[in-house]
Amino acid sequence: MSENSFKNAIALTGGIATGKSTVCNLFKLHGLLIIDADKIAHKILDKEHKKIAEMFGEQYVKDEKVIRKELGKIIFSNEENKLKLEALLHPLIFEDIKKEAKIFEEQNRPYIIDIPLFFEKMNYPIKDSIVVYTPKKLQVERLQKRDNIDEKEALLKISNQMDIEKKRDLATYIIDNSKDLKHLQNEVENLLEKIL
Repeated sequence: MSENSFKNAIALTGGIATGKSTVCNLFKLHGLLIIDADKIAHKILDKEHKKIAEMFGEQYVKDEKVIRKELGKIIFSNEENKLKLEALLHPLIFEDIKKEAKIFEEQNRPYIIDIPLFFEKMNYPIKDSIVVYTPKKLQVERLQKRDNIDEKEALLKISNQMDIEKKRDLATYIIDNSKDLKHLQNEVENLLEKIL
């Protein structure tokens, strides 16, 4: 797996509910190409619905689609289930991303790969990374609101990922999303000037 497969790639990551999707949409508006690892994961999850039913039970699959919300409950709360699912999905996600990246590399300009677990997994030979940063307190509030869950459940979901402060330290670039949308747009535009 050579560095060259991802020569122009920049990994975009952050924590749950730090605003990665919004940042991706802003990058898209500016014409940046984006590969979305989550979208690929959802597609693969449904494609592998038979394996999911075998591994975790028929109740997590309906009409050849995985019921993600239900599956999530046994994944977030159980390390063994999480690792089992990751062992199935991650190599397949990686192959798909590599295929898409190959097409983007031909244009020889920077593009973004949105990888929520970029630092946790470290499988991708991508040199530069952007972290969408939100202080943890705000992250918890946003997640509670977004998923309509209590603080305890929000903290459990967040604890499944590397601490956002640690990610911030590892990042090549930081996009601060602790204020309003206008501020976020400025952050994205300032970063675009640096990378393009």
